[in-house]
Amino acid sequence: MPSTADISAPIEWLPDGRVRLIDQTRLPREETYVETADYRDLARAIRAMQVRGAPLIGIAAAYALALAARQAPAGDKPTLMAALREAAKELRATRPTASNLAWALERMLLLAEGAADIPAALEAEAVRIHQEDIAACRRIGASGAALLPAGVSLLTHCNTGSLATGSYGTALGVVRAAWEQGKLRHVYVTETRPLLQGARLTAWELQRDGIPFTLIVDGAAGQLLRRGLAGAVVVGADRIAANGDVANKVGTYALAVLSRENGVPFYVAAPASTIDLATPSGDHIPIEERAAEEVTTLAGVATAPKGTATANPAFDLTPAQYVTAIITESGVARPPYEQSLARLLREEAPSRG
Repeated sequence: MPSTADISAPIEWLPDGRVRLIDQTRLPREETYVETADYRDLARAIRAMQVRGAPLIGIAAAYALALAARQAPAGDKPTLMAALREAAKELRATRPTASNLAWALERMLLLAEGAADIPAALEAEAVRIHQEDIAACRRIGASGAALLPAGVSLLTHCNTGSLATGSYGTALGVVRAAWEQGKLRHVYVTETRPLLQGARLTAWELQRDGIPFTLIVDGAAGQLLRRGLAGAVVVGADRIAANGDVANKVGTYALAVLSRENGVPFYVAAPASTIDLATPSGDHIPIEERAAEEVTTLAGVATAPKGTATANPAFDLTPAQYVTAIITESGVARPPYEQSLARLLREEAPSRG
């Protein structure tokens, strides 16, 4: 099979000290880029989902803190650190479910504490976080593809590709690696309501790569699995608790239950930074509630009567019992997850220095 080409970087640090990112809310209609030197713009971009996907949110937060260091008023180190902590607090509140966000901010703040030239150190560290994620996604893809039989068709949910990471993708990285190895026959993509990340973004990425796919409405997944059209389900994660419970795009839990009912392996692909051993179970993961308009409108057009009550959780929780394996850059974790996830993180720590 042909090798897939990475999408041009969804986010990058420019030589003049600005950050450039693709506005994902405008895809697939147009490919528009935003450039800024203000960390508050990046905070707004994360909140508005111009930047999305747990790994990419972490990268964006790292770049935002590097911008905050440049923007801070001149002063001594305690003054600068106070400004950075305030910026980190603002950034952390943008998308509270994704553990990569807090992970990246804590890593940046810890580095700043011991740095002589804080702006330069944070810029270099943010770029390093980005580069590490690209390498991690390649390893995730290879590990995931090794689990799949030849000629497999996969079902995936939401967008977990180059647009959700530094490049290549997590669950979509598994898809890409399987395609490059000649193992993949077809991909089924859920539209992913209410913001259609599957229809708008995953379909856009797969089409650019020439990977054969079929777009389905979210509610069609059960019948597709019952008919045996997909040999495995591969999804990403925004946070993985110590016991293996997974927070991911709403709709994931239903797919996991349907997979179990139909005897289909259910794989979660995510970087180690998504694993949060400080969170004992999914019951302790905060679930972001988003605006009602995302449910009651589509592309600005009302799809429900005015005044309709809504619930719009961005994520749901999948209990560990439904997860066949968790694929990371450090290897594959299997039940019991309390032991396997902790072991993976111990093995990952030395490689990150």
